[in-house]
Amino acid sequence: MAGAKISRLSDSKPGERFRIAKLDINDAIMKRRLLDLGFVPGCEVTVLQKSPLGDPTAYRVFQTTVALRKEESDHIYGERIRHDTK
Repeated sequence: MAGAKISRLSDSKPGERFRIAKLDINDAIMKRRLLDLGFVPGCEVTVLQKSPLGDPTAYRVFQTTVALRKEESDHIYGERIRHDTK
């Protein structure tokens, strides 16, 4: 990931893929919940869709669809994965 631009998962748009680098959160319970759901460093996440009002957003993680609020996905950092077709 050298030279990659690190951004928040919440800044990703539907259809984009994202590789998690770190979870930067002080709340131990929320951090454990996110880890248990599969949001672990090195994991690839696909942004599926945002709700009509913009929050929560659905993500594909390890063959599972998980909805997170913006306040949760703001703490997940990583890089967007480029599509080879573009």
